[in-house]
Amino acid sequence: MLTKVLAQKIYKNMKKLIIIICVILAACSTPKKCCAQVDFKKIFKFSTFYASVNGGNSISDVEVFSVTDGLETFTLETPYDYNLALGVRKIARFGYENKAKTFYDGTEDSWSDGANIGKVSGLEFLFELDYKRQQGIDYLDQHHFVRYVNDKYIIKGEYLEDGFADIKYFETSERYRYKVNDKLSFNAGAVQRLSEPYGYDPLAEWILDNGNIHYTYLALQEGYNVDVAASEYFSPDGELVATSKEVWEEVVIPTMLSNYTNKKRSELDNTILHSVVFGCDYYKYTKTFWTHIWANVMPYHLDEGNDYSYHKYEGKQWLDYSGGLIFGYKLNRHLGTFVEGKYNKYWNRKWYDFKFGVNYVIF
Repeated sequence: MLTKVLAQKIYKNMKKLIIIICVILAACSTPKKCCAQVDFKKIFKFSTFYASVNGGNSISDVEVFSVTDGLETFTLETPYDYNLALGVRKIARFGYENKAKTFYDGTEDSWSDGANIGKVSGLEFLFELDYKRQQGIDYLDQHHFVRYVNDKYIIKGEYLEDGFADIKYFETSERYRYKVNDKLSFNAGAVQRLSEPYGYDPLAEWILDNGNIHYTYLALQEGYNVDVAASEYFSPDGELVATSKEVWEEVVIPTMLSNYTNKKRSELDNTILHSVVFGCDYYKYTKTFWTHIWANVMPYHLDEGNDYSYHKYEGKQWLDYSGGLIFGYKLNRHLGTFVEGKYNKYWNRKWYDFKFGVNYVIF
């Protein structure tokens, strides 16, 4: 069993670890070759390296009014959005995926990347880093995975960091695969996930019997000062941050609570979780009809007695799952419809996308 120190080191160096996994999988896929004989040119053949910058305006400016000291007006401006994307990908496109653009620019949203198996067997990988600003908030998003698919087994290593969904984890899985036919397959195996201790609530110890939180006392413990007589509120560095109870409760306190929870969460070591996984994949494609379905269910998780284990907060076993559906049907030369979506639920985090629509072509 990994110690906390070792788990922390793996977490900090997970990008290097994924590269190592890539090399190992490539070596394992070659017939009886040693690591020194791995053909990197073959590994990266048909892969694409890309770098791009995308940007645009964010939400519109908002005029804010105050009457504390007479009528005052100021404009709340949100800076423009941008996305700096760097990446390399080697993933065969499914039949329904058309490369509509000449270049990769990092804005592509290929939902089928979340499937358990690709269009072809063998090694596939994706490494993408996005430094972005969205609605005035900076994020560093990352999605890296290495996947090797065989008729009998699936091996995958993945790292996901999505700031907007507040999810970050490193996952490896080893699965036995049973092919029913060329379209349908099932798999079962083990999953290991390394992440922060989701479920931990830093504010739980501050909750009163009536369900409210003693926020002022917590603020004082965090270094804030309050002059009740003068109705003045000061930050830990002595700056005047509010001159009324309303501003204190509606502006300063939410910021303080957010900073406190982030600080307490960052102080904890990451935890590793071992789970049992069952999955399936179905893919059928013709020029007028296609269906791609994948699903994963993790019904059992090993409880190692960690103080911040999710078992402690859930109180029992829980169900983690993910899946996706891509469906398209061209009813005739003119009319077609599509439904696409993916859904993920890990611990107390959920993130999903979906779209559906109709196309009618006039000619």
